Amino acid sequence: MDFKIETWPKTLVIGKSLTMSVAQNKTKELWQSCLPGILHTKHRTSADMISLQVYPADYSFIQFNPNTAFTKWACVSVSQIQDLPPGYDFFTIPSGLYVVFSHKGLASSAGKTFGYIYGEWLPNSMYAIDNRPHFEVLGSKYKNNSIDSEEDIWIPIKPRK
Repeated sequence: MDFKIETWPKTLVIGKSLTMSVAQNKTKELWQSCLPGILHTKHRTSADMISLQVYPADYSFIQFNPNTAFTKWACVSVSQIQDLPPGYDFFTIPSGLYVVFSHKGLASSAGKTFGYIYGEWLPNSMYAIDNRPHFEVLGSKYKNNSIDSEEDIWIPIKPRK
C-alpha cells in the first residue's frame, strides 16, 4: 500500500463535532447536520471536506477498544472565522508530521486500510503515533457511498525514540 510522509500546516477549520465511539458511530448524523452550513461557508481555503478525529491521549490503536469515546468533526478549512453559522464551532489543526495513505472504495471497507496502517505499517516503521488530530481529506475524488471513491487518511506521526 502506497504512502507518503507530509507536513500538514497549522489549519483553521469550522464545522460541527460529536463525541462518539467506533461502536456508537454517529458520523452519518454528524455530516447530515453539518453539510448545509459548511458547503456555503465564507473564507474557505479549499473545496475539500475534512473528517477529523480527536482521540484522548491514552487512546490505544494497538489494543483497540471499539467503545472508547473520541470527538469527531465534520469540517472545512477556512482563512478566518467570520459569520460562523449558528451551531457551528471552530478548531485549529496544529502543524506536524503525518503519514498519508489513500483509501479507495466504500467507507465501510476502510477498516481494512486502517488495520494495515495500525497493525502492519506503523509497527514496522521508524515512526510512532503522535498525539494530534487524525483526519481524512475528502477531496475531488471522494464519492460518498461509491466503490470508486478515494480519500486521503492522515495519521499524525513522530520519529520513534
